[in-house]
Amino acid sequence: MASCALVKAKVVAVIDGDTIEIESGESVRYIGIDAPETDECYGTEATEANKELVLGKEVILIRDVEDRDKYGRLLRYVIADGRFVNTELVRLGYAEPRSYGESVMFQQVLTLFGRYAREDKVGLWGQCR
Repeated sequence: MASCALVKAKVVAVIDGDTIEIESGESVRYIGIDAPETDECYGTEATEANKELVLGKEVILIRDVEDRDKYGRLLRYVIADGRFVNTELVRLGYAEPRSYGESVMFQQVLTLFGRYAREDKVGLWGQCR
């Protein structure tokens, strides 16, 4: 069973399309998605989209089962300006759904948005594959 904890934090940097840094200095990796790295096809676009969604904003971080990944980053779902950032990045074709471990609270929703983006060739689906 997921331990759903909500915390507010300010985003001070965007590392790439699925990772941010918050004012505490912690890195946060978005749960349930995988965006291209900055040197891969559509990686720069994914990073820019992430910046538009979260940079400089106070966000809500939602924890699922696992707290951190193997690199020590916090694993979280992210809400900014009332928008579920994880799903927005998938819906707009900047990331694809990908589950790791036991944190799967929203995986069905992410998978559905990913299917629609892929079928409609949105974002990276129309540019890279």
